[in-house]
Amino acid sequence: MARGRFIVLSIVLDAMLVNAGIVGAFFLRFGGHLPTFNFAPYVALSPLITVLYLGAGYIFGLYEPERTEGTWELGRAVFQAVTLGTVLTVAVAFFAGPGFFSFSRLVILIAWVAQFLLLVGWRALLLRFTSVIWPEQRILIVGTTELAAELARELEERAGWGYRVVGLVSRAEEGESAPSDFRVLGEAAEVTGIIAREQIDRVIIASPVALRELIEDMALSNESDVRVEVIPELYEIFIGTVDSTVSDIPLMELTRPAAPGWYRSSKRVLDILASATVLVVLSPLLLLVALAILLTMGWPVFFRQERVGRNGRTFDVVKFRTMVNNAEALSGPVLAEEADPRVTPLGRFLRASRIDEIPQLANILLGQMSWVGPRPERPFFVEQYVKEIPGYRERFKVKPGVTGLAQVSGGYATTPERKLKFDLIYMYHQNLLMDIQILVETVRVVLTGHGAR
Repeated sequence: MARGRFIVLSIVLDAMLVNAGIVGAFFLRFGGHLPTFNFAPYVALSPLITVLYLGAGYIFGLYEPERTEGTWELGRAVFQAVTLGTVLTVAVAFFAGPGFFSFSRLVILIAWVAQFLLLVGWRALLLRFTSVIWPEQRILIVGTTELAAELARELEERAGWGYRVVGLVSRAEEGESAPSDFRVLGEAAEVTGIIAREQIDRVIIASPVALRELIEDMALSNESDVRVEVIPELYEIFIGTVDSTVSDIPLMELTRPAAPGWYRSSKRVLDILASATVLVVLSPLLLLVALAILLTMGWPVFFRQERVGRNGRTFDVVKFRTMVNNAEALSGPVLAEEADPRVTPLGRFLRASRIDEIPQLANILLGQMSWVGPRPERPFFVEQYVKEIPGYRERFKVKPGVTGLAQVSGGYATTPERKLKFDLIYMYHQNLLMDIQILVETVRVVLTGHGAR
């Protein structure tokens, strides 16, 4: 179970059990039935009461697993949260008026005890099954400084959460001394091999500034798929955000998901609605373009080609044909050039205006593409770029797009390395407003021809 899911589970269970404790207290106090005079005020205030208890739980760290790891810390946090929630409930009932301040004092006391036992109980029970709920994370720490050793010890103390420090990686060139209580598995230059050999799930880099090149290799490695984090120094804090802490040690994740689930769902709905609408509205234009291609270039009108999409899955992209027939019969797969002789005069216009891209809306409806995203590339070139360009595999974490930041910021002849930088900028900063901005910029490119060479 991911940390985020545990937090959601904690909030849902606490909300249910807080109210279960109050209802149970009414049953015990009134011999198995619920008197309307006493129970009705609780029912009316129950949504507010729930929010007050959850707020108290937040204040005392019940939704931050790291703050309630020990039995004593857990018991103290729940005691404080339930006590504050009870006090706030009594205060709200009092200020709500005589009609609401009818809770039996014995009900309040019984509810406090029940809530304390329930909230401690489910967490204690959960901790007994942490090996099932939190699968083992095999962790490699880069660095052998005292800070690296302190982090390793803190993680070892949290073994119940599935953490297992496999070992450390040294920086022998700087003469660091290795802590005696942890294995040193090799040097920084050997990290990729150590990850594969030791089946590492998570890498934490304890010296981000000194190991900046290593950070890039790890975050964008084509040979490993692990979670990569750094202990940030001032430079990293200025350009990013701290994602989590271990004790009082901040961590910044470099390999977080490209976009949250709600954004992907919203984008998919908008993709379907927009592409269906545009296809219907532009259908007369599409018929005219198809007829023009047929008259000037002959059959076929459409061009189908295998491309690589999200998670490396291939699909056939559909476009209007802009090149002479069998353009690669002699040359084999080659990239388009700025003044590509294979492109016909009509095709040049279709490319400059992006009209050749419109049939790709069918790929959007099929879920293979999105309106905005990295340009879908051919498998032949993907294999080549993955080997030659560090981090190229990252762009396949999202669906390719009909348009994108790289498409509107450059042209057909822009180098793959530069396009990748634009793709990564989009991936890790994407939001609906950015999508709209790129679409607006695409319209500008279509109307002016700038950036659409």
